[in-house]
This record gives sequence, structure tokens and C-alpha cells, in this order.
Amino acid sequence: MSSPGTTASLSGREWGVLLVMCGAIFIEGIDVAMLNVALPSIRADLGLSTGSLQWVMSAYVLGYGGFMLLGGRAADLFGRRRMFVLWLSVFLVFSGLGGFATEEWMLIVSRFVTGVAAAFMTPAGLSIITTSFEEGPRRNKALLFYSGTAAGGFSTGLVVGGLLTSAGWRWVFFAPVLFAALILAAALVFVPAHPRPDAPARNNIDLAGGFTITAAVVLLVLGVERAAHTGLAWTAATLGAGLALLAVFVVVERRSPAPLVRLGILRNGALVRANLVGLLFAAGFFGFQFLVVLYLQELRGWSTLETSFALLVIGIDAFASPLLTPRLVGRFGNARVIFGGLLLATLSYGLFLPVGPDWTYAAMFPGLLLLGLAFSLAYGPLTIVATEGVREEEQGLAGGLLYTSFQFGAALGLSTAAAVNVAATVSTSPQGLLDGYRAALWVPFGAALLAAAVGAFALRGSRAGKAPGDTADTGDTGAHEGAGAAGGSDRPAGLTATH
Repeated sequence: MSSPGTTASLSGREWGVLLVMCGAIFIEGIDVAMLNVALPSIRADLGLSTGSLQWVMSAYVLGYGGFMLLGGRAADLFGRRRMFVLWLSVFLVFSGLGGFATEEWMLIVSRFVTGVAAAFMTPAGLSIITTSFEEGPRRNKALLFYSGTAAGGFSTGLVVGGLLTSAGWRWVFFAPVLFAALILAAALVFVPAHPRPDAPARNNIDLAGGFTITAAVVLLVLGVERAAHTGLAWTAATLGAGLALLAVFVVVERRSPAPLVRLGILRNGALVRANLVGLLFAAGFFGFQFLVVLYLQELRGWSTLETSFALLVIGIDAFASPLLTPRLVGRFGNARVIFGGLLLATLSYGLFLPVGPDWTYAAMFPGLLLLGLAFSLAYGPLTIVATEGVREEEQGLAGGLLYTSFQFGAALGLSTAAAVNVAATVSTSPQGLLDGYRAALWVPFGAALLAAAVGAFALRGSRAGKAPGDTADTGDTGAHEGAGAAGGSDRPAGLTATH
């Protein structure tokens, strides 16, 4: 593989497209992070109960995770630019409307619609990148830059959210509106229209598949998200209904002449591994962050702003992703870089397992720094692997699958970590709280360890003599369908020591 600095140089127009997409993913990340920081102030001002406050977060997660697959496929069918511009506009409006909320239902509705908008906008943006840059060094460079910006939005939002909340929590909703408007204007200038399928293909929409998969994912995410706050029977019923609808969806897709999700795409072993690793990695990352925030604020008494600055070091991935990761991918291949990132994440969480009641920041810093580096090594290359070798007309679907995995993993990690923390906290004394944190920290550690085990399967290609720049065949027979029409670009490539 060529060095990213040579054949991967981008034109001015390409930089324009990339910066627009990066701006959109940045605003999505900063929106979520700022709200996380502002939640205590929102609860105090609106008089929300803990359950209502949880619904403010769950509403966004349900909209985002539940509609992601539908959003990704919509980009393929109705035009990526059209879907991106339309849903960025919706995101802008409803994100801002949250700042006018005076009742909890107003805030919950605005967050749900904002999540739905992000579910359509995000895979459309990713597919614009993967179809605007040819597969190889140029696309890799763009995707790694994009992933670094996404991470930067979240880490920046932690600090900016603390600053804005000190002036008033409503600014957390108002401030991103102007930035989103600038991104929207730039998108109209820089992002070209993409070809769409013929009218018959668009008119033959798989409504049954869209309904069943959306309902299934919403129920599964809801069951996982609310597991720590509801009874076992409710959780089991919700998850059971979600799994039943998922089975119905598979039957519908097998019989549909124009399925929403071509099931053959799941025969791509690399894509499936990337999604599974992404799910586990997100579970560990968000579960860990949740526990560290509780530790710093509940046990140590740190302020919101102090906590935000403490976690800012994780944002090193915003710089490492575009600067360091491309060089490592070019030299070692995606699989080795991803595996290295997963090992660093496991080490990071492991360093926190013996956390003490009075740890200094110097004691926490190595683990937080390693986590930032782990994110930079894993997130971008996972995005590359999950979209590489996929037909151009299914790039939106591939992005939807990946982001659904990330979102479901985040919900699973948060719910599991919260449940273990509650179960292990036998008292509200400092020692009781500490025991709860220590027990729950095994959740992200176990998730990262399992992700590394899955990622290790991809290293077999390198042991078989694959060069880092090669493209490996994963045995995805379905992925070859239509390769001639795609110019031969549909070779399966994946989570092996390749690319």
C-alpha cells in the first residue's frame, strides 16, 4: 500500500466534500456529548425525575439506533446528497427546538426526532465519502480523517458542554444551530449529486422489511437501554418481541424481490467481524466512560467541568486518527492496527480495575491516554473494513449496519455496566460506591477482551502470507454479484491483515 502522503493526496473539491462530511459528524458528536454534560442542570431546572431524565437520553438512542438501517438504505435508493441535506436540516431544526423545551415531553420528542435525523444523515454522509473516493489509500485517508473528526466532536463536546451549561443549559441546544447551518450551506456547494437507481427500483420499496427491521431494532435497543431501570419480565418481553420481529424480517427479506437488506451481504465474513468488533468496542468504551464519570463526580466530588477536562485526554484520537493511524495502516494493514487498538483498550480498562478512593489524576492519566490511542487505532480502520469491497449501491446499507452495531453496543455497554454497578453497590458509603465501580469496570474490560478475541481471527490472513497492502478474499460469494456493473470494485475485502 502506498504511503498516505503520496498517492492519497486529495484535490480541493475532494477536501470540500470531506470537510462538509466531517463537519456533520462533528456536530452530531458534539451534540450528544454536550447533552450528557448538561443533564444534571436540565433535571434541576425542569424538575425531572431520574426516570424522565433517562428517557431524554433513551429517546435519542431509540431514534438513532432504530432507524439507522432504514436511513442507510434510503441513501442508496433516494440519493445520498438529497438524504444528507434533508436530514441535516431536520437535525438542525429539532436540535435547536430542544432549547425551547419547558416540559419533559417536549424535550423527549425533540431528542427522538433529532436521533432519527442523525440515523438518516450519518450513513448518508459516510456513503458519500466511500463513493466519492476510490477504494484504497485515498478512501482510507478520507475515512481516517473522518473518524478522527467524529471522535474530536465527542471529546470537544465534553468541555464545551460544561462551559455552555455554566451559562445556561439551553445554550447546549442553541449553540450548534449556527454551525449546522454553515455545514448545510457548504453541502449545497461542495457535495455533488450522486446517481440513483432507476425509478422502478426506487418505487419497489420494501415497506414490510423497513417496518419490521425498524420495529425490531427499536425494541431491542429499548430493552437493552431500559434493562437497568425496569423489571426482568418487561425486559424479557421487550427483547423477545424484538427478536421475533427480527426473525420475521429475515423471512420477509428472503421473499422480497427488492429487499431492504440483501442478506447476501452478511456472507462477507470481514464485514460481519467488523460489525461485531464495533459492537463490543462501543460497549466497552461507553460503559467505561459512564463509570468514570460516576466515580469522579459521585465519589470524588469533581464538578462537571473538572470531569470534562479530565476526560479531554481521550480526545487525542482526534489528532492520532488522521496523522498516525494512516501510516500504521499503510505499513501493517487494518487487521493488525485494529487488533493493536483492541489490546490497548483492554490494557486501559485493566489499569482502572484496582481504582482507589483517592486516586490522583496522574494515576488515571495513563489509562485515559491509552484509551484515546485505542480509539484512534480501532475506530477508523473498522469503518474502512466495514465498507470495503461492498458494492457502490450498497454503501449506505454498509454504513447503516456499522453505525447500528456501534449504537446497539453503546446501549448494551451502558445498560450492563449500570446494572452491575447497581447490583454491586450495597451501600452509599464511599467504600460501597467504590465496590460498585470496581465490579462494573469488569464489563468494559470483558467487552474489550472479547473484541480482541474476535479481531484475532482476522490475523490468520497475515500468517498465511498476505502482504499488508493486499486485498483478501473472505469467501463472500454474495458480494461478487454485480461486480461487473460496479467495475470490478466489489471484491470482498475485510478484517484481515490487508488493505
